[in-house]
Amino acid sequence: MRVLILGGNGFIGAAVARSLAARGHSVVALARDTEIAARRQPDIDWVKADIAQLSRPEDWRPLLQGIDAVVNCAGVLQDGPRDDVTAVQFNAMNALYQVASPRLVVQISARTDDVAADSPFFATKRRADAALRASDLAFVILRPAIVIGRAAHGCSALLRALAAFPLVTPLVFADSRMQFVSLDDVACAIADALSGLIPAGSDLDLAATQTMTLAQAVARHRQWLGLPPAPVLTLPAICARIASGCADLLGRLGWRSPLRSTALEVAAGGVAGHAASSGRNLRSLDQTLASNPASIQDLWFARLYLLKPLVFGTLCLFWLLSGIIALLRFDASSAHLAAAGAPVALAYAITLVTSLADIALGIGVAVRRYAKPALASMIALSLAYLASATVLAPGLWADPLGPLVKVLPSIVLALVALAILDER
Repeated sequence: MRVLILGGNGFIGAAVARSLAARGHSVVALARDTEIAARRQPDIDWVKADIAQLSRPEDWRPLLQGIDAVVNCAGVLQDGPRDDVTAVQFNAMNALYQVASPRLVVQISARTDDVAADSPFFATKRRADAALRASDLAFVILRPAIVIGRAAHGCSALLRALAAFPLVTPLVFADSRMQFVSLDDVACAIADALSGLIPAGSDLDLAATQTMTLAQAVARHRQWLGLPPAPVLTLPAICARIASGCADLLGRLGWRSPLRSTALEVAAGGVAGHAASSGRNLRSLDQTLASNPASIQDLWFARLYLLKPLVFGTLCLFWLLSGIIALLRFDASSAHLAAAGAPVALAYAITLVTSLADIALGIGVAVRRYAKPALASMIALSLAYLASATVLAPGLWADPLGPLVKVLPSIVLALVALAILDER
């Protein structure tokens, strides 16, 4: 079959694309960002498109030419600068359903009538599922629990990061009940739906029968990473509200944190109660982790994922404060240039421009869209500062307070931030 996968470079979509291609299907993967994904999986046909913009039936017709089935792996947790929950999860899907016949549609959904049922994420999923059932399409709806795979993203990445926390495991909702499903089992279920082993019209939960608490799941991941057991530090619920408030604010700046309010609302209520999938022997969390042994790279990822907000927050504050302090102590700041022989007017102009540049870069690195150019500019400007100071005031290299030496770690930190910036 020739299969169109929506959200083809996402956590689930990328695995499904690989699985279906390995089974002999011709795969077309639609994604908003395709450049890196196309290099990773050159045997797949990639189509660059923003699903949020495909709101009319005629938008879908050219994409469906020669397509036998559609697998929808696209999803948006919350609204953000690049994300529109309603546009992606309902408007675009409703338009697709009007022109997809006679193709089979496999919809990756969620349990939409449980915790956080009124959130935009679950409400739009529920509306899309209802519209699909009401259409004349052949369809299969799959509702996975928490998906665990060899790679990690969102909730699975957060589990690894919590497991890597040093000395203790800080948790809110430690007793929340969780069910899991292997990413490979999700991909197999989609393949079975395409082959007819799961009959059209089916609406299935995908979850292993094993249920455990959040604390137990994190402990399993800690063991998987090769770390010694750590006591659970139970935090009050207000910590979750503070974390979700900060994460929602960062979401408005384009950062897709797994600690946003929708995710924490789900965590508070638990992800359990999924019905056993009839005739499907789904792997438990223990079995999934055992079949994918961790390497040192997984431990690095878990620790860096935990440190990523600290890295970017430190750079943001460092550059903001550098610029603000220079403006607040404008005469003292410009005096260094004047002492090096620069005319007073030029010293004032350079101090003003560089101070404003520092502030702009501090703000820029906090906005996901501008983070990469801001980081590159931080490195370039730091090198320019060091070069100019070396020419104008070389004695600063021997200053006991090390004003120039201290610039070097900030350059390295910006390089680290660039290395861990990409989410997919």
